[in-house]
Amino acid sequence: MHGLGFDIAHLLAGSLVLVSLTMLYQDRLYALLNTYTLHAVVLGLAVAWQAHLQAAPHLYITAAIALLFKAGIIPVALHRIIVRLGIHREIETVAGIGLTMLAGIGLVGLAFAVMLRVTEGAALVAREDVAFALSVVLLGLLIMVTRRNAVSQVVGFMSLENGLILAAAGAQGMPLVVEISVAFSVLIAFIVIGVFLFRIRERFDTVDVHALDRFRGERR
Repeated sequence: MHGLGFDIAHLLAGSLVLVSLTMLYQDRLYALLNTYTLHAVVLGLAVAWQAHLQAAPHLYITAAIALLFKAGIIPVALHRIIVRLGIHREIETVAGIGLTMLAGIGLVGLAFAVMLRVTEGAALVAREDVAFALSVVLLGLLIMVTRRNAVSQVVGFMSLENGLILAAAGAQGMPLVVEISVAFSVLIAFIVIGVFLFRIRERFDTVDVHALDRFRGERR
């Protein structure tokens, strides 16, 4: 029974990494947001399963917060921001999709090579879940640095934070008060980012961060 439970935990954590790689492949904002919603749903299921394995009821609250805010409120808010900003178009990337995917696969391999080596004394399920979590964090960072659109960078930041939650749950979790405070801090950060997106669009008529370079005096 424990073996099956660990297999399901690894399946859910691995699915989170797979969805992160799928996010790297997306070249349209709506497709990226829909994939992020799936990312948050898988995270909620993974944390809920960890709550079952660890007999830690407070993790069920963490899973519920992930499903409510990350799979519900935040994607809906981002959809409305896209409509208000009028940015229905493809996402411009720094490098090609193929090269970005290869970099993502390399980061996943690096995460496992590092984490399995430094966590040799930990339980097997914790070691592998933390490795999966680091992969999600690195892939979130890769999304942020390879996308020129500010909204897609926000999605990368949110997926990165999903990896941190998975790591906390897999490593026997954090105190509930810390998890709730982190969730609301992310929500507040998202609200602030949304305000800045509107201000950037109002001032520069674009949310393409690459196009903002000329306003910093680089093309005088």
